[in-house]
Amino acid sequence: MSTMLNTSLTELLGIEVPLICGAMYPCTNPELVAAVSEAGGIGIVQPMSLEFVHKYEYRKGLRRIRELTDKPIGVNLILEKSAKVYEDRVRRWLDISLEEGVRFFVTALGKPDEVVAKVHAAGGTVFHDVTSRKWADRAIAGGVDGLICVNNRAGGHAGELTPQELIADCKDLGVPLICAGGVGGEQDFIDALELGFAGVQMGTRFIASAECSVHNDYKAAIVRAQQEDIVLTEKLSGVPVAVIKTPYIERIGTKAGPIARWMLRGRKTKHWMRTLYALQSIWQLRQAVHKGNAYKDYWQAGKSVKDIDKVEPAGDIVRSFAAAVRAHEIAKKADDADLAAAS
Repeated sequence: MSTMLNTSLTELLGIEVPLICGAMYPCTNPELVAAVSEAGGIGIVQPMSLEFVHKYEYRKGLRRIRELTDKPIGVNLILEKSAKVYEDRVRRWLDISLEEGVRFFVTALGKPDEVVAKVHAAGGTVFHDVTSRKWADRAIAGGVDGLICVNNRAGGHAGELTPQELIADCKDLGVPLICAGGVGGEQDFIDALELGFAGVQMGTRFIASAECSVHNDYKAAIVRAQQEDIVLTEKLSGVPVAVIKTPYIERIGTKAGPIARWMLRGRKTKHWMRTLYALQSIWQLRQAVHKGNAYKDYWQAGKSVKDIDKVEPAGDIVRSFAAAVRAHEIAKKADDADLAAAS
């Protein structure tokens, strides 16, 4: 069996391929999560997407996934303390997930300590999204088991550092590091593993999959796009978010207006401005994803679009990435044998 596919991630989670389908609002649906896990990777549930987009009562949504696969799945929990009702909802999602047998969680924002304590008590594993060593140190202090290293090629809220810079900054922390951003093709996957990452998290690649329930206009936009078409907009959440440059994005611009910019600078007003942006963007993204160009051409995506040229079944994507790693290792062994014979 391929040694490159046997990483600390696969050992921790009991999966076959070190490949995570990242949680995406509003794109993550039960069929996509299940298809990735069934093929040997691991799909991550996005609770807001499951409940508010796909209209599942949360426990029933998890059980729907279990009807499709018995392989490990994960759950994403965003820990921003924006409102008590949201905090209570996160605690409910965590408790139900544990009751339903989920043992892998990916946290983002906030302090993961409370989640870590509950998950570890149940024998589970927690990874946390980070964009720099500063946030990595804080996550490690909170007891997490691994880090999702979000780089400057990611879709959604991208980081500022390259994959190479992130792994150099964090490799001494002694936990598995996952490359998140810029991986859309098989060679990208191989390159990330050879850099020393324990696995890869992909989002954009799995939007352009047969199981993802987004509108075909969205999938077509990803297939058409090149990496130079990816721009950062402040108009989704007040902080830069990677989207495909379309006529709609060009028309509205990518910079926050003067009033919004003033509010985003204020310690007290920043929260309210970001909340307003979030409410607006949640509605717009949901409409665009499910109505397509009939609403607005408004698509989140990362620079991995450069290697995405067709829509495929999610399971085929996982299997082709694994097969590419195995073929790479066979070729490398043959090259090494030739060099040894020549010397």
